[in-house]
Amino acid sequence: MGRGTGMTDKLGKYEIIRTLGKGATADVYLAHDPDRDRQVAIKVIKFMDNNAAMSRRLRKIFATEDSIGRRLDHPNIVKVYDAVIEPERAFLIMEFVDGGALDKFCARTPLLPMHRVISIIFKCCLALDHAYKQGVVHRDIKPANILIDANDNPKIADFGLGLLGKNTGKNSTFVMGVGSPAYMSPEQVKDYPLDQKTDLYSLGVVLYQLLTGRLPFRAKNAGQLRYKIINTDAHPVCAIRPELPAGLDPIISKALEKDLYNRYHSGAAFAKDLSAVRYQMVDEDESDRDQTRFDALRRLSFFAEFEDIELWEVLRVSAWKEISEKVTLIREGDSHRKFGVIVDGFVEVSLNGQVICRLGEGELVGEMAFLHPSDSLRHATVVTLQQTKFLEISSAALALSSDELQERFNRILLTKVLHRLREANKVLAKLGGQKAVQGSLSTSGLGLMPPLELL
Repeated sequence: MGRGTGMTDKLGKYEIIRTLGKGATADVYLAHDPDRDRQVAIKVIKFMDNNAAMSRRLRKIFATEDSIGRRLDHPNIVKVYDAVIEPERAFLIMEFVDGGALDKFCARTPLLPMHRVISIIFKCCLALDHAYKQGVVHRDIKPANILIDANDNPKIADFGLGLLGKNTGKNSTFVMGVGSPAYMSPEQVKDYPLDQKTDLYSLGVVLYQLLTGRLPFRAKNAGQLRYKIINTDAHPVCAIRPELPAGLDPIISKALEKDLYNRYHSGAAFAKDLSAVRYQMVDEDESDRDQTRFDALRRLSFFAEFEDIELWEVLRVSAWKEISEKVTLIREGDSHRKFGVIVDGFVEVSLNGQVICRLGEGELVGEMAFLHPSDSLRHATVVTLQQTKFLEISSAALALSSDELQERFNRILLTKVLHRLREANKVLAKLGGQKAVQGSLSTSGLGLMPPLELL
């Protein structure tokens, strides 16, 4: 780095390769260490000439990160090699992790397979346990601070905000603005003293987000978010993704426990419970399986208007079922709001034992009970005619999905129902007479009126 603000190809003895990231107070560069012939990451902290108080805080953060980084020696914590403080800046030489941060896996795109998520969080638990045994609490665990290397190993970075356990007073480190709001624990929001349990809570938030693609607590402003973190419980992950092992719900519930006494007391305890869930996971490659299912949905006319990001979310809030011949999907007289889309195969719809129609690939089943504001009673029976692939969608899971997906489904379902009503009226109009019109109104209540060719 050149003098002033310019950037040359060197920073001290280190040869700069490229910029990894830029922020308000620090920039990060990829560099080459000629002495050890290795790549390193260099964080350059810029002191502020016009803000002496902030510069003092930045120096303290830097010194803390250097001190803590050198004492932490764990395969899942980014190593700190060296530190240099100059009048206008300071730079930290760290282990370079080639792979990027975990936050790129938190969007509503194909999520990481569950076995990878569990493995990553398991290792993070052990890393935080090691840190706490050294007297360190991270205080800002979030996906952006968890790096993933080429071998899928997580490495926790940015311990600069860490507090030494024996030194928990407010003057021990820079405390203003510590933590990222959505990942903060209830005690952190309240500005109470912190210990390892606050990191385990934040890691529980990360686990929740990696599994569902959404945060456990969302709000339109900071005040609402703080209220939810302190006072409300997160929706169970299995309600959002029904295919997940049921054992995950109590684990995440314990990690996000508001009562410190009932929350995980150590990273090792958190990791132990996660290891038990591993035995409930399927052996097949989930990423390949999910891509195959995504491609199957993309071919269906029903999902033609769905964005890719919405279609991936559909897979997360639904249950993919492969059902044998002559199996009842919906039974007349039952009460529930599940509906679904036939991916492949045929079903037969009947009322009081009288066959009404057959429905095939891309057709809706049971949407009227979902759309009706109060009546969830089933007025028809639906039975498979052959081996059938069926995408079952729970209204409870859909209610927890993104607003965009809910709006898309409501619009598509209403359009489909109106289309069926029009087609039904065309057929019944040929029969003539008032009874046909009345029959149209009655039969359309099934929500199962097929296209003409299936009548």
